[in-house]
Amino acid sequence: MPGARRAAVLGSPIAHSLSPVLHRAAYAELGLEGWTYDRFEIDEKALPGFLDALGPEWAGLSLTMPLKRAVIPLLDGISETAASVDAVNTVVFAEDGRRTGDNTDIPGMVAALHEHGIDKVDTAAILGAGATASSALAALSRVCTGEIVVHVRSEARADEMRQWAERLDVIVRIASWDDAAKALHAPLVVSTTPAGVTDSLAHAVPERPAALFDVLYDPWPTVLAARWSAYGGAVVGGLDLLVHQAVLQVEQMTGRSPAPLEAMRRAGEQALAAR
Repeated sequence: MPGARRAAVLGSPIAHSLSPVLHRAAYAELGLEGWTYDRFEIDEKALPGFLDALGPEWAGLSLTMPLKRAVIPLLDGISETAASVDAVNTVVFAEDGRRTGDNTDIPGMVAALHEHGIDKVDTAAILGAGATASSALAALSRVCTGEIVVHVRSEARADEMRQWAERLDVIVRIASWDDAAKALHAPLVVSTTPAGVTDSLAHAVPERPAALFDVLYDPWPTVLAARWSAYGGAVVGGLDLLVHQAVLQVEQMTGRSPAPLEAMRRAGEQALAAR
């Protein structure tokens, strides 16, 4: 088909990914006939061969775990944003074949917060110190003017977050997971933990909570997010993040801007409701 272009999301596991739903909705809204977006189960070992086999019809790739760092040596260059956290979730192919990596998770988080009226906070708290926490820390470096308290469950994770804080030039205080309930009083709480981990904290939500950013989207709402919302606090969810980072990916891969945020959000909501 003339003008046909391809894109896809790679990772392992990948069957759960909503990226195809979001990107295809964008292509339809933008009238990009002939554009396709697929998903491929690819691990670190298979990644080099997959990239080398791609033809000139490929416009870009979305990357999930465990590929966000593994892809970096295979690229011709990465953005400053991606370099700040050693993580690439977006690869764009130029006409001359160059592969450029970017990280849209960080500006996606900032955009999701901005959409909910959260532009600046004096302090913030992060629950968890896994792979998403470094991106959360980078996003908070653009939003939080003061100390960020990170609640961790191991000293090894604590050391990692201290290193990220130094690299990102943010003020971080490490706190024990045993004291995570105290975090819920912060002006902005970012939960980066897997499903179920924060359920036991729901009882500790204050009567007048401020803002919660829970990066999960399935299941949704989480127990913590449901209690937070019931108490009148602002809640930003994982779908907000997913849509905003995908908007930036679509714009980079297609060269069309702005990407259709609301059409992509509706598609994501419908897909989640159908699960």
